[in-house]
Amino acid sequence: MFFHHEPWRFFPGMQIDVVWFPEGPGGDRFTEKTFRGPLQQMVRDALAYLQRGFLTETVIKHPDRAESTRVANFPLAAVEEAVVNAVYHRSYELREPVEVRVRREDLVVLSYPGPDRSVGLEQLRAGRALARRYRNRRIGELLKELDLTEGRGTGINKILRAMRDNGSPAPVFDFDEDHRYFAVTLPAHPTTVVKMRPEPTMDGTDQVTDQVTDQVATLLRTLGDQAASATELMAILGLAHRRSFRGAYLHPAIAAGLLEMTLPEKPRSSKQRYRLTTAGRAWRVAQVAQVAGEGDDGR
Repeated sequence: MFFHHEPWRFFPGMQIDVVWFPEGPGGDRFTEKTFRGPLQQMVRDALAYLQRGFLTETVIKHPDRAESTRVANFPLAAVEEAVVNAVYHRSYELREPVEVRVRREDLVVLSYPGPDRSVGLEQLRAGRALARRYRNRRIGELLKELDLTEGRGTGINKILRAMRDNGSPAPVFDFDEDHRYFAVTLPAHPTTVVKMRPEPTMDGTDQVTDQVTDQVATLLRTLGDQAASATELMAILGLAHRRSFRGAYLHPAIAAGLLEMTLPEKPRSSKQRYRLTTAGRAWRVAQVAQVAGEGDDGR
């Protein structure tokens, strides 16, 4: 699952399907994208696509104070936990993919089957469920090594906390009496709008520029012409949490084709460094030119 480039040949249904319903499930239009590959890469690619295409931030100004409030339509931490937990705890004997369904009002992560029989629905919704057995324990150990999960039953509580800290409605956890499926529904923050942004292309810098998040833009501006390690980049950016750095900065930049590994065949190597791609350098040049142009306009 982790070390073969086509694991779905041995585990049919080992994939993540992301479906966008711009008119709701009853509408005539929808967009679907499938992610396959080594399990860790499949998860990272799907999360980068969700962040790049659907996750937005809204700034709310207050009349009684200078500080503004920033809220996300779907907090990244909650989406990460929901997707990783689905991949971790699903059954690979079933030929059903993990499905992420995105609508303007919510994001739903669906997997099969449901949680262990020791987990009660009411306890789960209250964040107090403790499974007596872990499904796919070895997968969980590897995901933990890759900083994709903690593997201690903390996922549900982290989703609850991320939604609460963002000021979002509470998430909804659901499964039937026979534990045949498990659904995590993340309601969109009421002040935000979910609108799919077009896929980034490498044909021109204008298309790429529109898709770069603030975090990725900061990373690209920070990285010079020389390659740097993840530790060096975190130190320059003043970041301490490795998982957040990888999820919000590093992986989206790589998925967008703006950053690349110097040792792509050894992603876990201690000698791994990261450098700008041709598209990444073009983006940076375009940004410098844009800033210079704005300066000229201001004179």
